[in-house]
Amino acid sequence: MRTAPHVPGDYSSVSDPERALKYAVQHVAGDRAEIVEGVITPRSPSWAHESAAEVVRRQLGPRLEQLDLVSGSGDLDLPGSENWYVPDLAVVPADLAAKTEGALLPDQTLLIVEISSPSHADTDRVVKRRRYGQYGAPLYLLVDRQNRACTLYSEPTRLGYAAESGPHPFGVPVHLPAPFDLDLDTTRL
Repeated sequence: MRTAPHVPGDYSSVSDPERALKYAVQHVAGDRAEIVEGVITPRSPSWAHESAAEVVRRQLGPRLEQLDLVSGSGDLDLPGSENWYVPDLAVVPADLAAKTEGALLPDQTLLIVEISSPSHADTDRVVKRRRYGQYGAPLYLLVDRQNRACTLYSEPTRLGYAAESGPHPFGVPVHLPAPFDLDLDTTRL
């Protein structure tokens, strides 16, 4: 049986389980759902969670403007796996974001930020840390609200990340390296 060639982001003619699962999360589960290791997980962040994301977003804002970057929580596809993430915050080049209708890949980001919640903390700490590294996201900042600390992961490898800075207790600045070259104030997280 011949199937139509796959067009990135087009899951309308599903012929394999990965594509079927990703089609389902986009067209059935809703905008705020992701797939973590094959399990469709609806996301409904609390106000405290959103507040932490806003603290990071506001500090990044002036630097993003200077570098022609944008931040958002658009979809990230991890092809070849049963994963489809909706990060709390991802930073990407503005021109790439403007022309991309579907999902981006983690290696197209410059920074991914996940803010832990009681129900998904281990996913952010373990699964997403490994997967973002495997898929080439250059920087992954984990804002661990349960442990009140931030950890920055860098140097992606096929096993995850080779370098980590932290955990830094809330209140201790976290340095975001190039292209940001910014000390993130974590006091209000």
